[in-house]
Amino acid sequence: MLAAERRGVPKMSVPSSTIGHCVEDPDRPGVLTFDELGWLRGNSPAWRLLCADHAALVLSFLDQVFVTGNVRSISATELASRLDDELYALNERLGSDGVPKFPKSAKAYLDDWAAPDAGWLRKYYPEGSDEPHFDATPAVEKALQWVGTLQERSFVGTESRLNTVFLLLRQIVFGAETDPAERLKELRRQRLELDQEIARAQAGQLDLMDVSALRDRYQQLSATARELLSDFREVEENFRKLDRNLREKIATWHGAKGELLDEVLGSRETIADSDQGRSFQAFFDFLLSASRQDELTRLLASVHELAAISETDPRLRHINYDWLDAAEQTQATVRQLSEQLRRFLDDQVWSENRRVMDILHSIESRALKLREQRHVGVSTELDAPSPAIVLPMERPLYAPVAKTPIDSGSVLPPDTQADPTVLFDQVYVDPGPLRRSVLRALYRGSQVGLTELVRDQPLRHGLAELVAYLSLTDESFRVVFDESRTEQLRWHDPDGQERVATLPRVTFARARAATSAGDR
Repeated sequence: MLAAERRGVPKMSVPSSTIGHCVEDPDRPGVLTFDELGWLRGNSPAWRLLCADHAALVLSFLDQVFVTGNVRSISATELASRLDDELYALNERLGSDGVPKFPKSAKAYLDDWAAPDAGWLRKYYPEGSDEPHFDATPAVEKALQWVGTLQERSFVGTESRLNTVFLLLRQIVFGAETDPAERLKELRRQRLELDQEIARAQAGQLDLMDVSALRDRYQQLSATARELLSDFREVEENFRKLDRNLREKIATWHGAKGELLDEVLGSRETIADSDQGRSFQAFFDFLLSASRQDELTRLLASVHELAAISETDPRLRHINYDWLDAAEQTQATVRQLSEQLRRFLDDQVWSENRRVMDILHSIESRALKLREQRHVGVSTELDAPSPAIVLPMERPLYAPVAKTPIDSGSVLPPDTQADPTVLFDQVYVDPGPLRRSVLRALYRGSQVGLTELVRDQPLRHGLAELVAYLSLTDESFRVVFDESRTEQLRWHDPDGQERVATLPRVTFARARAATSAGDR
C-alpha cells in the first residue's frame, strides 16, 4: 500500500554534492531514505505544486487544458484567455464581500507557474513564431496521478493485477530461457491449455467473465492507458535534458574538435541505444502498423459496447489516436533538437574559424609594421629548395592514337518514313485516381501502406506512377516516411520485365481533423 501511495514521486538519485551522507541502504532496495525525501521536498516541482496555496486551481485548470484535452502546445494568448474565464467564474462563485479569491491577472498567474522556482509550465517560442507557447511539465502529470489515488473508489479490483503479475513473470522467465527443452515444455503446456479451451468451446461450455472481473480489468486498462499517455511528456523532457547537457559540454569544451565530435555523437547514439530509446521506438513501430491499429480500434469499440461495463472512461474510446499524436510530437521534438544542435555546432565552428582569421590578420599587420624598420633583429630561416630531377629515360615514348575506321557505305536509307512526333510522346499519370484509391483504402482503416495499395492495384505506368504516389497531397490524409525501415515494390514493364524499387516505408494516414470527424 505504501508503494502505491507514493507512485506520484518516483525514485531519484540525490547528488552527493547536495547531500553528502545520503547512501541508499543495500538491504532495502527501492526505499526512500530521510535525506532523499528531504531533497525531494525542496527540489521536486510536483511536491511544490501539491504544497502551493492555489494547488486546486493549478491542477484543475492544467488538467482540463493539457491532460484531458491531450494538448502539447498552446499559445500564450489562448491560454491566458481560457484562464481569465476560469478566474472570473471562480471569483464570482467564491468571492466574499466583493473581494476576489484570485486577484492577480491571468498572465501573471501563467508567468508564476512557468517560473524556475515553480516549474509547472514550460514557456518556449516555437520555430518560426514570435509568440510564446506553453506546455505542461511532467511534474503536473505526476501530481495529478497522486491526487487521483486519493479519491475513494467504489470498486477496487485485485484479480486482474495478480494475473498481470503472473503473466509478466512468465514472460520474463520464458523470454530469458536458453534451454530448448524447457522452452518446448512451456509451449506444450500452453498448447494443452488451448486445446482444452477449444474442446470446451466446441462442447458449448464457454468460460465467461462475470461483471466483477470485467470491471476489474477495465479499471486496470483505463489506468494503464492514461499512465502510458502521461509518460510521453517525461520521455520528451528527458530528451530535452540530454540536449541541454550536450550544449553545456560543447560551450565549455577546451580539447580537440575530434574528441568533442566523438563525445557528441556517442551521446546522441545513447538515446536510441538506451532502454528508454529502444522501448519508445518499439512502441512507435507498433503504432505505425496498420493491422495493429485496426485491431486496437476494433477491440476498444467492442469493449465499450459491453453492457456489464456501465462506468466507461470517455477518453479511452480513442486513446490510440492520443497515443499516436503524443508519439509524433515526441518524434518531432527529437528531430527539432537534433537540427538545433547541428546549427549550434555550426555556429561554434564559425566562431572558432573567425578567431583563427583574426589571429592571422593580426600577424600580417604586425609583419607589415616591422617591414619598415631596418634594425628590428627579426630573422627567418628557410630550408633550401630541393631540385626536381627527371631523367630523360624516365619519360614515356610517344604513342600515336589508333584511329578506328568507319565505313558508312553499307548504311541504307529506311524503307518507311518514321513519324518524328513519337519522340514527343510522354507518359502522363493522373493523380486523381491515385488519390481516390488512397481515400477508399482509408475508409476501411486509419492508415494504409504503399505496398498494400500497389498489391491491390498494380502499377500500370511503372516508375512514373510510383513517383506520383509519393507526391500526393490532400487535406484528408498525410504521407508518413519511416526512414528506419525499408520495403520493396515490384511491378512489370509492358515488355514483361520485372522491376524492383527499394524505398523507406511509406504510410498514408488520415489527418487528425478527418479522423475526428469520421471516427468519433
